[in-house]
Amino acid sequence: MDAYEIRKQIRNGRHKNTTSGLANDNVQANLVVLPKVYAFDFLLYALRNPTPIPIIEVLEDGKYNSRFAKDSDIRTDIPFYNIYKNGTLVDTVEDVTDIWQDDFVSFLIGCSFTFEDALMKGDISLKHIEQHKNVAMYKTNIPTERAGIFHGNMVVSMRPIKKNLVDKAIEITSQFKNMHGGPVHVGDPRAIGIEDITKPDYGDSIDISDDEVPVFWGCGVTPQNAILQAKPSIMISHKPGYMFITDINNEAFKEE
Repeated sequence: MDAYEIRKQIRNGRHKNTTSGLANDNVQANLVVLPKVYAFDFLLYALRNPTPIPIIEVLEDGKYNSRFAKDSDIRTDIPFYNIYKNGTLVDTVEDVTDIWQDDFVSFLIGCSFTFEDALMKGDISLKHIEQHKNVAMYKTNIPTERAGIFHGNMVVSMRPIKKNLVDKAIEITSQFKNMHGGPVHVGDPRAIGIEDITKPDYGDSIDISDDEVPVFWGCGVTPQNAILQAKPSIMISHKPGYMFITDINNEAFKEE
């Protein structure tokens, strides 16, 4: 099924699962929607922190159709949305049409699901996809660079990688610099502030075998962590792991 058909299924409520492993050749995106008054600060925050927050597209205030996805509507084409008010998660919904504002500016942000296809094509297995789970995501002690009201520590996604394939995984993902790029950390999770690897802050827990090592990449959920500190009046985001699927081919973001 192509990206357009998947978006239609999501819009019609027929797909309510994580989008990991769907439309593997297509770029998936995180979403951040903010009133225009906060938009410049957030754009600057993203530009200062491109590893966890690589911008794919900015939709001007009131716009909700992505130019990278045919007949799309970012208000309906994501399985679940998180709604934050004054820094607090107040609801998770399937459609945000009824709360849409004409001053909303939307940001589509690169997602590590993009390089997962390249990893699998490189014969690197991904447990969360094999087990039909969401990827594990964690808050860390890695600081981001502040911009205006936005600040906080990075969120990372984690994938257990066979020890003999770690260098290959680094090489593959480093080719996708605008999709989080190479890992920000390999090995001991406590070194980046993760005390219990079995308890992710977002997503599902993934077992790590004796012949595997945890590998961590910058994650587009980082803005949701920053929201807890910035406390804007309202912010809409995707539920972590439930992404917006574009029509862009992953190879468009690959750098040799």
